[in-house]
Parts: sequence; structure tokens; C-alpha cells
Amino acid sequence: MLLNISYNQPKIREKINAEVGAPFTLLQRFKLNGIGSPKLHITTMSIDIHNLMVLDQNINTCNVEMRPKGIIVMFRSLLETYALVIPYYKLNLYKGKAEEYSIYKDHYFIKVKADDAGIHKYFKKILDYKSDNAPTQVEDMQ
Repeated sequence: MLLNISYNQPKIREKINAEVGAPFTLLQRFKLNGIGSPKLHITTMSIDIHNLMVLDQNINTCNVEMRPKGIIVMFRSLLETYALVIPYYKLNLYKGKAEEYSIYKDHYFIKVKADDAGIHKYFKKILDYKSDNAPTQVEDMQ
């Protein structure tokens, strides 16, 4: 779900919280050693996101926020802030090239440059949290 989150609208906040959960508490943030990513430079994006990003001439960057049931990828275009809300069950995270990660949800995708060790650690943290908190699969019960 791609949303404009520039303005404080309770209905949009409720949609986001229903999809990926309420933000972590301060204690949980300390236990996870932070929930936000460093600034990520976007290399490629899906057409819906590309149509928003070509409206200005700024460098295309985004950041990722972890939530209990998913992640939020946030980026800016013109003076608006947009969020791609991705629950863990729809999140596909690939490491294509040596220094590039791909974040997929249905027909949306964003590829980001990973030229820093901190970025690799952050994406590993997302994958570890996703696997640790995934619901029990039928195959695991045997």
C-alpha cells in the first residue's frame, strides 16, 4: 500500500498500524539496537514509485522503519512524504548484486545501493526479526 503520509491524518495512521502494527516502544527499540535504517540511495524502482520520483530533481533516497508486523519504506518527492507499507508476509527481500538489495511487495519494488557495512547489518536484522516472529508453519509441526 503506497500512501501519502505528509499530513497528520488519523485514518491513514490507523491503516498503517493495522497493516504493520503500532511502532515499537522505547524499550523494544533499545533491545533491537534501533529500528531505522541509514539513508539508502535508490537505484531502481517500480513504475508507480518512479512516476512520483521524477517530479523533482533531487537525489532519490529512502529509509526503512521496522514495525512488529512489517516494514515501512519512506521517501520524499517534491514536498510530500510517501510510505510503502509492507507486512512481513508480503515482503520479499533479495540481495541481487554484491552491493544492492531489492525490496519487493506485490508489483511494487525498490532497489537500494548497499555500499556500507551498516546497511548490510540492517537488512540482516530485518530478515532475522521476520524469521523469529513468523507464525508457525504447517511443515514445522511435524
